[in-house]
Amino acid sequence: MGVYSRYARRYARLVTMPTTAPTAARALADVTASDSTLRRFLHGLPGVDAVGLEARAASLGTRSIKTTAKAYAIDLAISMVDLTTLEGADTPGKVRALGAKAVHPDPTDRSTPATAAVCVYPDMVAVAKEAVAGSDVKVASVATAFPAGRAPIAVKLADVREAVAAGADEIDMVIDRGAFLAGKYLKVYDEITAVKEACGTSARLKVIFETGELSTYDNIRRASWLGMLAGADFIKTSTGKVAVNATPANTLLMLEAVRDFRAQTGVQVGVKPAGGIRTSKDAIKFLVLVNETVGEDWLDNHWFRFGASSLLNDLLMQRQKLATGRYSGPDYVTVD
Repeated sequence: MGVYSRYARRYARLVTMPTTAPTAARALADVTASDSTLRRFLHGLPGVDAVGLEARAASLGTRSIKTTAKAYAIDLAISMVDLTTLEGADTPGKVRALGAKAVHPDPTDRSTPATAAVCVYPDMVAVAKEAVAGSDVKVASVATAFPAGRAPIAVKLADVREAVAAGADEIDMVIDRGAFLAGKYLKVYDEITAVKEACGTSARLKVIFETGELSTYDNIRRASWLGMLAGADFIKTSTGKVAVNATPANTLLMLEAVRDFRAQTGVQVGVKPAGGIRTSKDAIKFLVLVNETVGEDWLDNHWFRFGASSLLNDLLMQRQKLATGRYSGPDYVTVD
């Protein structure tokens, strides 16, 4: 039974039980009519069994895969990387080099897939766009006063519009965690919908929750549903700028949320774990989570991404080891 159905039994006066995905979508739209209805919906979601969630994530992480499957998984993971540089010391030269690496991660082996995207600050979007021109690599830009999200809404929207105007294909926004934790859910919802509108039809929207600051799994589930209700194309764990970023457990919880959301609305939403995923072994564990929780529909870089900087190098080294039998070491790859 889906999350929405369990909610609907408890709050039948607010929504009627849907029988089709379009009907469910209309019913879900009703819960955003006011702060009180949205609060009732989010707090009516089933509580998360933290012990069970962590145990399942750990269990799936122990799955072993054969060598041929590992080669496929490594190439798939490379194709899902949002190659990222988000530092105050970023220069046009660094961004150009990152773009070149995204297009041809291993210049000695052109069979290596390109990454999904490069992710930069808004003022570097035009540089990144030029660097990946002629390829399928997307340009993603963080926005909305990343990473803290502490700015007036007008400033946040200007941030988004500037990035889109410069050619960003994707916007990674941060929610106002202070508002969310204070229970001002409609304010957070309204900000996401405003950013979605500012993205227009040319840019997909990833909504970052900063799960390490949300304190509880229940809050992560609520944020996931809030983001999807507001029109997120992706829900994303973290900025990579805090102590606790993507974990198997919080990513599993978000995968369950997108699965249930599609079951009730027919709308598919992507997931992006970011921060702390550094090795091929880590990446493969996350791919197992995807396969076992939401299935093959999400095993594509249109629906699943890794937000990473150092991960790509380890994937490339493991790829060469599988091909040659030799582990080349870090000197084989560029330092980002």
